[in-house]
Amino acid sequence: MIIAIDDLVTAILARAAETKRLIVAIAGPPGAGKSTVSAALSTAINAREANAAVVVPMDGFHLDNAILDARDQRKRKGSPPTFDCAGLEVLLKRLRAGEDNVVIPLFDRKLDLARAGAAVVSGDQRILLVEGNYLLLDQSPWDRLAPLFDLTVFLQVDRVEMENRLVQRWLGFGYNVGSAQQRALSNDIPNADLVLSASRPADFTVIN
Repeated sequence: MIIAIDDLVTAILARAAETKRLIVAIAGPPGAGKSTVSAALSTAINAREANAAVVVPMDGFHLDNAILDARDQRKRKGSPPTFDCAGLEVLLKRLRAGEDNVVIPLFDRKLDLARAGAAVVSGDQRILLVEGNYLLLDQSPWDRLAPLFDLTVFLQVDRVEMENRLVQRWLGFGYNVGSAQQRALSNDIPNADLVLSASRPADFTVIN
């Protein structure tokens, strides 16, 4: 079902009224705007119900560059094997169980590494917006996450716009035009194609 952001806020709040804690998966290819949309949803929800929503990014489970170097995977950083999916699964189970003050990792793009213990999810934050590329990926081990989500959202974006955003992202990190295009085409676009071709259908689709 295609839905606008404002209507999605209403739908999430309606579902949240039926349960103590609602876990929402917000998936989509690189460059789809997952972080931006998740932040906007959190702000809109919290404007209606103070401190109800919090964003839990999948990117906190990036493997460290030292591990990727040892495995010769640095060039494919951001692809499914370069994440600790099992660690994310454990975290989601703790969050579903309603544990209070659960410490979560966050990814620092400027430092290009995950920071452990970077944020805390409190027990009264009952709407958790989990965002990441592979949350709906219908492949092992990612398919083990499916039962942990109460509601799923997929962000669609025009392909040309997506590619432009990905190039602009690398330009923002100091790459020249040629290097930025190479980074996008050699890694980001293959990851995007995987997400688009191998993700399970979502409850809601947002055209971003």
